[in-house]
This record gives sequence, structure tokens and C-alpha cells, in this order.
Amino acid sequence: MSAPAIALDRIGKLFVQPLDLASRAANLFGAGVEEIVVHAVDDVTFDVGESEIVGLIGESGSGKSTLGRIIAGIYPPSRGTVRCHGRSMQELDGAERLAATLKIQMVFQDPMASLNPRMRVVDIVGEAPVVHRIVSRVERNAYVDGLLARVGLDPSYRFGYPHQFSGGQRARIGIARSLAVKPDILICDEAVAALDASIQAQVLNLFVKLRDELKLTYLFISHDLGVVKHLSDRVVIMYLGRVVEVAPPPDLFRLPNHPYTQALLANVPVLEENRRAFQPIKGEMPSPIHPPSGCYFHPRCPHAMVRCRIERPALKEIAPGRLSACHLNDVG
Repeated sequence: MSAPAIALDRIGKLFVQPLDLASRAANLFGAGVEEIVVHAVDDVTFDVGESEIVGLIGESGSGKSTLGRIIAGIYPPSRGTVRCHGRSMQELDGAERLAATLKIQMVFQDPMASLNPRMRVVDIVGEAPVVHRIVSRVERNAYVDGLLARVGLDPSYRFGYPHQFSGGQRARIGIARSLAVKPDILICDEAVAALDASIQAQVLNLFVKLRDELKLTYLFISHDLGVVKHLSDRVVIMYLGRVVEVAPPPDLFRLPNHPYTQALLANVPVLEENRRAFQPIKGEMPSPIHPPSGCYFHPRCPHAMVRCRIERPALKEIAPGRLSACHLNDVG
């Protein structure tokens, strides 16, 4: 079997805010001020196969966007290994690392914020392929025209600026930019969250079309369970920097295993005749600066046991193709 497109092995990411001069001076007199350490991603392990679409779900602050940026090479991991097509990204350097990094591109949530407002579309989309010698400057305009046509835009739009386009058009420009360096893998970070429902459907169909045409692999980061359900081949659920469940969408949505996944799905709006009371997940997500011991979800879990407060549950197989990190799977 060929190596997966992305293989994450025990990835962790800490953000440390060092003490300023005043805090260091106060510590000389016994103040006991400590550095602020944010545990953004904690021991994450999973694979994404070739041409697979994996949906990554979690609340705000769960670490999913940070994980996406680690895979794309924007953030270095504090620990663990990222492998792309079997090769460790941390072990590559120079031209090899640059070539591997170009194969992984991101599509961001807000195209108005991620597109340079002072650059025309031809420069936004065409700059990187010229810099990396994928095309010459003479060939740039024709190359950009082809990319715009591929994402459903009129090639004449290359002369416009971002503010002249609608949100859906800007999203397509962002996708064209990500495709310009001929990547194998796209990290889509809430790529349709800012769009109207009808435009979302168009862009999602575009993602599927591009996957089929270009054999792309996707990590699709989203908080929208409905989008992930219909787009993904597998779903990964994150909570406070940890993976708590992995399953194919039909299994996950029919019979969620982890209490956190159950709570998420219980609050998805549905069209039905019987009224249903909305019951949000109890409590607030703990701070990633001081995460709880044991299972991170135990302060909010209705099934928490003493063991949950002490021992971290391992992410293990509970059925073919299904993983879950919950001590309840050991009961009975």
C-alpha cells in the first residue's frame, strides 16, 4: 500500500508567552509569576489517504485551525512528526522542503482578509507560480486565465481587485491561488463559513469537482456538521487539542460513540414536526492554559467516572474504521 498523503504522529503545539521585564523583576522578590503556556494541540495522530476528504470538526478553541497550519508548514510543531507522502517534513531542508511545502496549500476562511487589496487578481494568483518557476512571466496571464476558468470565473476578472468581487467570487479567487502552485493537498480552514447557503453549495461542489479532476486530498476544517457530513469520507472530532473520535460520516451521524460527539450531534438543528428543546453542552470549554487532568471532557460529561478525572483515555479502535477515546468503551 502507498503511504498516506498526510500522516500525523503525536503532534503537539504549545504557544509560550515569555515573562516581560516587569514580571521577571517581580519574581526576584518572590512574586511567582509564571510563563503563559497554551496547549493548542495535544498528541494528535491520524492519517489522510490519497484523494481522501477528511472533515475536522470541533468548537472554537479546539485547535483544529492550529493543526491545519502545522500541516501546511505555517507553524512548526512543538513535538511529533508530520509526514507528507511518507516523508517527514521536519527532516527535509532546502529545495526538498520547499518543494514539499508547495504541495500543501491552504484555503482560508475570509478571502477578503487573505487577499491583498492592493493587488490585481492576476498578481494574486500568478505571483507564486512565477516566483517558483512553474511558469514564466510571459506565460503568467494565460496560466491565470486557465486557473480562473477552472474555478468557474471569467478570465477577464484577472484585471480586478478583491473589493470589486462578491464573497463567492473572492472564495473562488482564493481557491485559484491555492491551485496555482500545483498542490496535492488542500487544507480548507472554514473555507465556506462566510458564504450564503446557496453559494456554499456551489463552492462545495467545486471542491468535489477539483478533487475528481486533479486527484486532490483535502483536510476540511469546519464547525458545520452538515457540510462535513455530505462532503467528507471520514470525520475527525477534536476537543481542546485532542482527537476524541474518528469515523466515516454514516457511522458517526447514526451512532456517535464519544459523549462529546453525541452532545454535538444532539444540538444540530433538524426539520421535524415534533418540537425539541435545545440543550447546550453543559459548562464551558476549559482553558487550554490550564487543561483538566485525565479526560479533557470530563468536567462537562454527564457520564464522567472517577477514572475519567485521573486517567487520559487512549484513542483506540472500537469497530472497523472507527476510533474513540472514552473510558466508557472499557465498561461492561
